Amino acid sequence: MRIKVDENLPLSIARLFTGRGHQAETAIDEGLGGASDARVADSARTEDRLLVTLDRGFGDVRAYPPGSHPGIVVLRLADQRQTFVHAAVRSFLDQYDLADLRGCITIVQAGNIRVRRPLP
Repeated sequence: MRIKVDENLPLSIARLFTGRGHQAETAIDEGLGGASDARVADSARTEDRLLVTLDRGFGDVRAYPPGSHPGIVVLRLADQRQTFVHAAVRSFLDQYDLADLRGCITIVQAGNIRVRRPLP
């Protein structure tokens, strides 16, 4: 799966995805540091990449309806230190096949993962 890691995540998160066989690029590497959410979302859509972010705004189904994008994973973590972010991403990757989340908005919280799927 092709992944775009948002600028608000450690660059090492991209390596977690590549270590699981995914192709991960970071917003920073693509020159999108400081870009608007709309620009980051458009870039992910154009490149057909699942967006992984800490930005809760990407979880708004009115702005990013399921099915209108390749997929969005929002990490809603109370503790955003690198150790906890890494643990949450590893746990998420252990539980889900990313291809099954195509077009979905997925909210990852400690001990809970919610998936909002496109309407049939």
